[in-house]
Amino acid sequence: MEKKETNLLDCYVLTPDLYGDDRGYFSPYYKEEELKELGFEGVAQANRSKSSKGVVRGLHFQEDPYCQAKIVEVINGAAIDVVVDLRKDSETYGKWTSVLLKPYNENDKESGKQLFVPRGFAHGFISLEDNTIFHYLVDNKYAPKSENGILWDDREIGIPWDKWFEEYGIDEPKLSEKDKVRKPLSKTLVKFRRNK
Repeated sequence: MEKKETNLLDCYVLTPDLYGDDRGYFSPYYKEEELKELGFEGVAQANRSKSSKGVVRGLHFQEDPYCQAKIVEVINGAAIDVVVDLRKDSETYGKWTSVLLKPYNENDKESGKQLFVPRGFAHGFISLEDNTIFHYLVDNKYAPKSENGILWDDREIGIPWDKWFEEYGIDEPKLSEKDKVRKPLSKTLVKFRRNK
């Protein structure tokens, strides 16, 4: 597995090993030992979501003790995945990164990527195509009472959603009612720390 640093501490773009020929390919996309070194505690739950073009999900997180690290990928369609570092003692606190995720295509060397999202990060994405299937492994269970989030288009964070809407022909983002009314980071109580 290839690991590439992002501009955020402890957050990595992963490229799983892949072995193929004219019949297709085989890829061990989850290697426990390698991922444990990154801080992934093991699979507690595996999730999928299906989204139509223009759906924005996020920016979500779970509070301690149920915070989650995630390994995310797209297995159909395409999405721009976005994360924000919420760890107060991190050098990259309040900063964001994004990665274009799409299924493996032998003619596209940028395809087949995963993103490792550490604990203490808010996570979201925008679906760029109909029938986009987003797959993610998490290392802690879903706990509804610990669910939280920050406003997806918080101007202080500065994620360029409008640029992406224009680039991919999205007239109006589709959001859940809950995500429309979340508070910006500056008004959200977060207790995450990088160094515990």
